[in-house]
Amino acid sequence: MSSIIPVNKRKLLLKKLLITLKKYENEVTDALYKDFKKSSFETFLTEFNYVVSDLKYAISNIEKWTKPKRVWPSIMTIPSSDFIYSEPYGRVLIIAPWNYPFQLAFSPLIAAISAGNTVVLKPSELSFQTSQIITKIVEEVFDVKEAVVVHGGPEFAQSLLEKKWDYIFFTGSVAVGKIVAQAAAKHLTPVTLELGGKNPCIIDEGANLEVAAKRIVWGKFVNAGQTCIAPDYILIQAKEKYDFIELVKKEIIVAYGENQEESKDFPRIISSKHWKRLSDLIEPSKVIFGGITIENDKYISPTLIDEPEMRSELMKDEIFGPILPIISYSTEHELQSIIHKFEKPLALYVFSNNKKFAEKMITEFSFGGGCVNDCMVHFANKRLPFGGVGNSGIGAYHGKLGFDTFSHKKTIVKRPNWGDNPIRYAPYNKKSNFIKKVISWLT
Repeated sequence: MSSIIPVNKRKLLLKKLLITLKKYENEVTDALYKDFKKSSFETFLTEFNYVVSDLKYAISNIEKWTKPKRVWPSIMTIPSSDFIYSEPYGRVLIIAPWNYPFQLAFSPLIAAISAGNTVVLKPSELSFQTSQIITKIVEEVFDVKEAVVVHGGPEFAQSLLEKKWDYIFFTGSVAVGKIVAQAAAKHLTPVTLELGGKNPCIIDEGANLEVAAKRIVWGKFVNAGQTCIAPDYILIQAKEKYDFIELVKKEIIVAYGENQEESKDFPRIISSKHWKRLSDLIEPSKVIFGGITIENDKYISPTLIDEPEMRSELMKDEIFGPILPIISYSTEHELQSIIHKFEKPLALYVFSNNKKFAEKMITEFSFGGGCVNDCMVHFANKRLPFGGVGNSGIGAYHGKLGFDTFSHKKTIVKRPNWGDNPIRYAPYNKKSNFIKKVISWLT
């Protein structure tokens, strides 16, 4: 496989990809329904249209992104013309997850192709139907020397990681992310790791509980909670807790009906293994809403858990399902001590009408990104970087930053053959003091 796609061909490929995606929109929708029972609207909003929007943005901007960027020269090198060139890394491996299998395969693929790289894409084996339509689209658009889809489980992924790549982009769990980082380190391969974490959602005293409940129900239960930036647990002022719980119950019913199992808008869990893990996290005595599990349908109802033990299995790791723990706090110190029990999360949300409190929360804690008085919507802005920090990830992408992620920034200084400054050349003995004074003054 050649390691670079010429600039003039990248835009043509992206345009062809856009036409092909639109051609297969119905098949993409059908595939995601077969994998998750995702509604057509949720598929359009969170998967298909997101990718189409990414494509249009890249097509509109690729010529500007790929031009060398001129910067001011150093005063020590005048006269010169100084540039930053965006150079493709070369052969890129993208390992995509199962939870948003279409979006999280194509968005990094688009960024990598825009930057001129060739791509090997491994979609998840768990979202089988979506992986098949991804393969069909990629094969129709790209030559195998430009982009190719490969399939396999964990052992196959491990064999891919043993090869030498110029860049690796991985989206998935923290545990597997560490394996990817370790494999990349053997070849000093740069990586982007989009991972996860226990994302806190703080509700301050005096917050608009009706708005908070509505937005949190959407953020938590879209894709049945299988979202890396979904609120993982609620931290709410004790005196507000029971009013909030009633409002959340009401909003769940508004969104999904009295019997959420019958809702056409509520997806299923990806696999029996994941269903079993989530079912085992539900402690019946703590359930205040939902708690219904149906194995043969891989269904878990929207479930609220009241005051789980901090040492419980539910609170050990990212939940990644439709289970929402609600924990009360009385003081800021208590709130801080709970959040600091966990690694740095991918997201943090705060609902508050107190600007000082909200600002304190978003500056005091380290996390990938977040919102004030909403959740998850920061993901939608292509002008904002998306990525984690610490345990929740390395690197970021989206929009122009996605192009930059897959580009090595090569610095070039172009100088004429005239205008040479003699003070930089040896011997220095007679002029060293003068040179020091000049350099100190100039810099």
